[in-house]
Amino acid sequence: MIEEIVSKKSDFDLTLKSAFSRGDEAFTSRSFAALLAKNSIPLSHKKLADNYIIIKRVFKFQAVQSRISNADKQLLAKYDFNTLEYTTVKQMYEELALLQKWSNARNDKLKTDADAIMEIRTKELKFIDANSYVSISNEIYKGYVALEHYFEEISRYKDSK
Repeated sequence: MIEEIVSKKSDFDLTLKSAFSRGDEAFTSRSFAALLAKNSIPLSHKKLADNYIIIKRVFKFQAVQSRISNADKQLLAKYDFNTLEYTTVKQMYEELALLQKWSNARNDKLKTDADAIMEIRTKELKFIDANSYVSISNEIYKGYVALEHYFEEISRYKDSK
């Protein structure tokens, strides 16, 4: 009986690269699909994603982008978030899910902070793109890749590749 069940087991592995993955990325189909499907995407996230994609296509981040301010860093620290260049993909998925929930919350203070954190994350991502530089060049800290991928998926200005 057990042998029969094992022999019929599918070879499909959900933890392999998903359809959203490119190149050397190791996003899992479970984590990314769950992120997009579990919560409704807030309008503020969609606006930031559209803005990011349009700027990336038109200007290709050739203009100088400033780093985040100390006030921005304090807001991230208030909720125990690292800066984007010190964030892993897993941390970014968890953070995005949390920010989605907070942006849809009834608590105005939490909603305001969640939207401010998303704006900070967008500013950090623009800076990283503009400089093609991350101070920590380690494959572990690739939260910025997950954030960019999230923006590409929720934007209405997707690439038609």
